[in-house]
Amino acid sequence: MLEVTALGWALTIGVIVALLAIDLLAGWLRPHAVGFAEATAWSVFYIAVAVVFGVVFAGQVGWEYGTEYFAGYIVEKSLSIDNLFVFVIIISTFAVPAEHQHKVLTFGILAALVLRVIFIALGAALLSLFSFMFLIFGLVLIWTAIQLFRHRNEDPDVEDNGLVKVARRVLPTTTDYHDGHLFARVDGRRVATPLFIVLISIAGTDLLFALDSIPAVFGVTEEAYIVFVANAFALLGLRALFFLVKGLLDRLVYLSVGLAVILAFIGVKLILHWAHDLSDAIPTVSTPLSLSVIIGVLVIATVASLIRVRRDPTATAHAGSLRVRPRRDDDRDR
Repeated sequence: MLEVTALGWALTIGVIVALLAIDLLAGWLRPHAVGFAEATAWSVFYIAVAVVFGVVFAGQVGWEYGTEYFAGYIVEKSLSIDNLFVFVIIISTFAVPAEHQHKVLTFGILAALVLRVIFIALGAALLSLFSFMFLIFGLVLIWTAIQLFRHRNEDPDVEDNGLVKVARRVLPTTTDYHDGHLFARVDGRRVATPLFIVLISIAGTDLLFALDSIPAVFGVTEEAYIVFVANAFALLGLRALFFLVKGLLDRLVYLSVGLAVILAFIGVKLILHWAHDLSDAIPTVSTPLSLSVIIGVLVIATVASLIRVRRDPTATAHAGSLRVRPRRDDDRDR
């Protein structure tokens, strides 16, 4: 079992908070539309930081734990890209002006980090108390994978977001962004702006992704510290990555399929882990094999997507949906 001292936790959290502050304050203090060169530079920087941390971490505690970190980081980075896909859909649906998009991303990243920290603590506690939680987590991931594959050609419907429905029902709203304020006064009445509704929608999205991502990363490591740093480093630089990939996401037509395969694989691994505790005759999946499968699936999904788009330029990627909705007339016509 990995032993991390209180000082080690404090230093790690301090470094992550500092890096997160640099990333978020850069957009908050100087609101602007991030260009391709700037987004590339920041994305490369934060990925390099995550890799350097992994190498140093492995050098300190051994490559067994180092491999678990890199496997967890790749899983969470993959899911964060799908999360960005949904962010793009929400921002496009509400036509958020470019100068206000950084606020949406800042809130989305902070909410995602807070929610994942909560679920990491909860997940670690449950796994330490009840071994059958590996079975529960595994079944949840397999169900998620099946739903994601079944609805791989759909996008999440913002109007289905329960938080958005409640907010619109109980609050008077306006269609004007009012210089990026969450609330404004119109005709003497205080109303919520579309930016407030966007943030509510983002919060609901972060909650759903946290529910999926934590069982997924616990599938490659049982160490709470590794789960935390893998999630934290995957979320760092997400703002820059958004501006880098938003024009490329629609080309990753098989991203949802790839993620569905990865989630199903990790779900099976969790179930085998639970069953192995009952009988040594049941095999388990090693972390190096997990890392190889995850990287292999992502490479195949990316290459297949590029080939598909080259052959059919009209092909468009979808984030995939986990919600089963009645088919509408426009769906039947597709």
